[in-house]
Amino acid sequence: MQRIRRDHKVRNFHQAKWDEPVVFELHRPGERGVIPPGTEAGIASKVGGAASLIPAAMRRSEAPKLPEIGQAKVLRHYLRLSQETLGSDLNVEIGQGTCTMKYIPRINEMLIRTPNMIELHPLQDPDSAQGILEVYHRLDLAMREISGMDAFSFQPSSGTQALLAMASIVRAYHDSRGEGEQRDEIITTIFSHPSQAATAAVKGYKIITLHPDEDGFPDLEKLKDAVSERTAGFVVANPEDTGIYNHRIREFTDVVHAAGGVCFYDQANANGLLGITRAKEAGFDMCFFNLHKTFAAPHMCGGPATGALGVAEPFVQFLPGPLVVHEDGKYALKDQPDASIGKVRSFHGVAQTVLRAYAWIMALGAEGLRDVARIAVLNNNYLYHKILQIRGASAPYIKGRRLEQVRYSWKQLTDETGVTTEDITRRMCDFGLHYWTSHHPYIVPQPFTLEPTESYSKEDLDEYIQALAHISEEAYTNPDIVKTAPHSSTVHRNDESSLDDPAQWCITWRAYLKKAQLK
Repeated sequence: MQRIRRDHKVRNFHQAKWDEPVVFELHRPGERGVIPPGTEAGIASKVGGAASLIPAAMRRSEAPKLPEIGQAKVLRHYLRLSQETLGSDLNVEIGQGTCTMKYIPRINEMLIRTPNMIELHPLQDPDSAQGILEVYHRLDLAMREISGMDAFSFQPSSGTQALLAMASIVRAYHDSRGEGEQRDEIITTIFSHPSQAATAAVKGYKIITLHPDEDGFPDLEKLKDAVSERTAGFVVANPEDTGIYNHRIREFTDVVHAAGGVCFYDQANANGLLGITRAKEAGFDMCFFNLHKTFAAPHMCGGPATGALGVAEPFVQFLPGPLVVHEDGKYALKDQPDASIGKVRSFHGVAQTVLRAYAWIMALGAEGLRDVARIAVLNNNYLYHKILQIRGASAPYIKGRRLEQVRYSWKQLTDETGVTTEDITRRMCDFGLHYWTSHHPYIVPQPFTLEPTESYSKEDLDEYIQALAHISEEAYTNPDIVKTAPHSSTVHRNDESSLDDPAQWCITWRAYLKKAQLK
């Protein structure tokens, strides 16, 4: 291995590496971590025993095949895995662009671990869950103020599920007006998240995609050409994933409304907008916020999270229900009318995520939320200014300030050195850092997407900038160090060909065993 040169401005890092098997491979028949208590006497004495109290369709025909492992081995297993993991608790996590990785107050984690929350069950009588229902209601009111919408559902468990719900509402709305068959087109933009087009397509819509004009913004004239009596709606993120904020967005929504379409807004990453601008004033009929991004709740490895879905008054009847209401001095779950699109997931949202977000908002207050946006934008533009000084880096499309994130490009560096953005991804691991490239397709060539939130100091940003500058210098002077990275991390270079072959995917241990047997 080549000697790896470091300078004093780049962190000296080496991650622990364990040849740790998956938990199912640790299974040893007869080992026990805990011994659960037997059936309570009152239940066991029932005619037919405990099983008689469980509907037949819900009873297992055989015991679950869970791994049998002793406590000490379980503890070692998960501690070893934690040492092989980087995240926002361990490093400057500004590299997971579009995901708004910020500090999550630990006091909020303590709140969700109180006995009342741990023992909460979604099927219990609402009269016994007044506290958490009040939190749902109060968060609904706060979200209305932040967005200008008239009602929120916290049922969607992700931004993509919220987008699917919004596309479903668009269809239900036009069906209710007798125009469902006629209005079969959804308009979006090339820089908006692919889930916007994907979810609309799932609902059967034809997708029309707007490309940027000569200034790098979505092309308003192309939108005017695209709208017609077939336009069902317009869905967009603003700022888009490049960090470009379309300052003419109200003109776009006015054009769509004039054609009879519905405007719905992807605000998964609203960190630069809090207290500054709202969906209502931008002309949107619906929007969603990812509580697990902007509002300081964890992503939870893809769930359970929350895509808080808000709508203007004409669309409230279509929201998934039940909704939490405050009537006659108490909080209740109110079923939605028959016009509702129906549930998009079980129950009415992840209570722990809702509580975290509510606590975060209440701790900051209105002025604190505005400070979040101001600092996030300040941090991003400082980072933007510094990265454009790094050899080989650029930020395509518009010149000037971006909002809370930027999708950069290493195209020049790749053309001049052969080092790709994927190479740099792995080399960043050698400094205890990480960055994300982009979702596909790569509209920006050799992309990397950074989003510093309000949580990071100038010192944190400078450390990240220095690591990128250091790797750029390596690419130009000794590119093999970058191309053979990582050298100090647990990760290695994988054969990624299987990622595009569903026949090789194994989502569960059972699927892995089944496919292994077939081989």
